[in-house]
Amino acid sequence: MHKPGSKSFRCRCCAPSLGRRAFLAGTAAALAASPALAQSAAPPGLIDVHHHLSPPTWITALKKAKLDSPPVNNWTPEHSLADMERGGIATSILSITMPAVSILGPQDAAALARECNEYAKSLTEKHPGRFGFFAALPMPHVDETLKEIAYALDVLKADGVAFMTSYGDKWLGHASFAPVWAELNRRNAVAYTHPTTPDCCVNLASVPPSMVEWNTDTTRSIGNLVFSGTAERTPNVKFIFSHAGGTVTSVIDRFTIQMVSMPEYKSFTGPGVMAQLKRFYYDTAQASNPVTMAALTRMVDAKQIVFGTDYPYRTALEQITSLRAVLSEADMRLIGRGNAQAMLPRWAG
Repeated sequence: MHKPGSKSFRCRCCAPSLGRRAFLAGTAAALAASPALAQSAAPPGLIDVHHHLSPPTWITALKKAKLDSPPVNNWTPEHSLADMERGGIATSILSITMPAVSILGPQDAAALARECNEYAKSLTEKHPGRFGFFAALPMPHVDETLKEIAYALDVLKADGVAFMTSYGDKWLGHASFAPVWAELNRRNAVAYTHPTTPDCCVNLASVPPSMVEWNTDTTRSIGNLVFSGTAERTPNVKFIFSHAGGTVTSVIDRFTIQMVSMPEYKSFTGPGVMAQLKRFYYDTAQASNPVTMAALTRMVDAKQIVFGTDYPYRTALEQITSLRAVLSEADMRLIGRGNAQAMLPRWAG
């Protein structure tokens, strides 16, 4: 257990509760019953880097593939804005969720990614300051992806690009994706990642893949990026891994001791692997509980953690409430807004 004043994580038993002060100006209505709370100093609203949207043409494609779901189908910009207001979110960085556009061939995937990105751009223009977006990419189609990176970042001014953790039987460090990472490294780009269900691992243990498999696939992709050498070759890419990096905190010994002891990975060292893990960013979506946050904040500094809600699957208010119960006020300010501002210059003001 951390002691008061120790490294960033503080649970209720070790640090003063934040329940006596309002963290967000946007929560004033929720705190109206307690004027003392509402009147206390509050930083600007949070920045949510893990917030999903459902462009109409993307919903149509998912329905055709029988991959749609009620949260996807029922999403609207108005619903997002209402949830943001309830939770005190100033800005949400939008992205489509799994399976993105990977279910389509190269031309169709490129066309759908473009439509998704132009739709997201239209929301940023219609609601200035409230939305940014991570651009959808026609992965795993490399040539089409390179074209969309240029269009999304140069023309649409996206905040970064969005990847699934795997595509079929290829994870993000696969050699065929090297041109994509080289281009993103050249651009000092933000690469947000979201888990998906890989071809290898369906119908396991009679539980939905969202229960275990998605977090595991995030960890597979982290390991693949590190041990393929991709992470080391792309020092300028700002990787964001969803859900606190999945299960990565549970396999630290395997990554830093067992893997580096194998002959085929003799070029890696434990400290070198940890250095890569520590420079990645991790979001708090569906990971704001005391157990996960305790592990994550022991693995990385609070400056490497960014706030996420996973809306519409979870609400902003429940994620914020959980985090405020376990984080110090200083770390909450960093995680809730400051770190995203440092990563995404457009929102630094």
